[in-house]
Amino acid sequence: MPASIAAISGAKHTAILGLGVYRPSRIVTNDEVAGPIDSSDEWIRTRSGIKTRRFCGPDETVVSMSVDASRIAIESAGIAPDQVDCVVVATSTWMLLTPAAGPQIATELGMNTTAAFDVSAGCAGFCHGLSLAADMVKSGTARHVLVVGVEKLSDTIDMTDRTTAFLFGDGAGAVVVGPSEVNGIGPTVWGSEGDKSDAIRQTKDWVEFFKEIEDLGLDARRPYLTMEGTTVFRWAAHSLEKVCRESLDRAGVAVEQLDALIPHQANGRITEVMARILKLPDNCAVANDIEEMGNTSAASIPLAMDTMLRKGEAKPGDTALLIAFGAGLSYASQVVSLPGVPV
Repeated sequence: MPASIAAISGAKHTAILGLGVYRPSRIVTNDEVAGPIDSSDEWIRTRSGIKTRRFCGPDETVVSMSVDASRIAIESAGIAPDQVDCVVVATSTWMLLTPAAGPQIATELGMNTTAAFDVSAGCAGFCHGLSLAADMVKSGTARHVLVVGVEKLSDTIDMTDRTTAFLFGDGAGAVVVGPSEVNGIGPTVWGSEGDKSDAIRQTKDWVEFFKEIEDLGLDARRPYLTMEGTTVFRWAAHSLEKVCRESLDRAGVAVEQLDALIPHQANGRITEVMARILKLPDNCAVANDIEEMGNTSAASIPLAMDTMLRKGEAKPGDTALLIAFGAGLSYASQVVSLPGVPV
């Protein structure tokens, strides 16, 4: 007779219990990035909505930014680091194929035996991590999960590439997901469209680069992040309405009940189109953190959430729609209740 395998169950409801962010100290203006791409502050603002972005200094890393953001999130959640059972790190800019960043971040936080791993889903990575965290808490695999979205995109940008040099920035955001008396994280609607994978990509894989080094010598051009902006804009602005509406439907929330829309901060014009198509109510705040932070990929949603709460554009307990999209092309969306203002 086969052995009987025990089953476990966890919390009925989950919520974001704490939020923390890290913003690099160096502010980079449009004028600074405009020269190498023969552009201007006006051109960049008009096409992206970006005024400034943050770049890391020599001592700011994917690990250090994640640790600083995570400490704030854990304190804000009112728990101790040893109460975190799993760390999920969403990033596209950890420059090692192995080992992952997650275990190193966990150890820096004093979690020497905590489960930790990375998620690679581009700009949609944070919402993917949030879904995994909520499911882990509900299943009983973990009671508290730390989700980090972190990027150091300044390492990946060709500052002479007119399509990407002005868009991206660095930063980190983290949340603690745990049990709640009422549900604070709605069902996730997610997916991918691999036939559009060339729209946002690394210019070459590392094997190709290594072969160039061998065949051509040290003059071989290293891989950079590249993007077909028009393709991404059209896809995001006009194809994600269905995802947003399905996310609202699955959460049982009408668009009129939304207090905030927090999309991935990809482009100010994409956000404007999305808000218009969804016909948001007049009192629904729309995140615009891209203006000061640029596109921070997997870090953009927690960073934008923090800005809205600190500025009073949204308040703890408000109902917000999250929608993230990016390389893959991948997307994910949830309705959430916003956490308290970070300490």
